[in-house]
This record gives sequence, structure tokens and C-alpha cells, in this order.
Amino acid sequence: MSRLLAAALTVVLASALAVGAALGVVALLDATPDQPNTPLITYEHAGQGS
Repeated sequence: MSRLLAAALTVVLASALAVGAALGVVALLDATPDQPNTPLITYEHAGQGS
């Protein structure tokens, strides 16, 4: 019976660790600032209807 209890405890601890790691990754991704969406190349418009 103690082996079954140890296996169940291992499963519970492993799942708690996986959930904690997933929440940590999500928190880290939310903490990084968004990059500005500025174009590298801009074209000047010479006129209408080209």
C-alpha cells in the first residue's frame, strides 16, 4: 500500500510542478513589453492614381 501512496504522491507533485511551470511561463510572456510596430521601409506617395 505504501508503494501505491508513493506513486500517487509522485503523480500529484509532478502535476503540480507542471502546472506551476506553465503558469510561470505565461507570466513571463505577459511581463515582456510588446515591440513597437514601426515599418523598416517607408514609401513616400508622389501623387494620386499611379
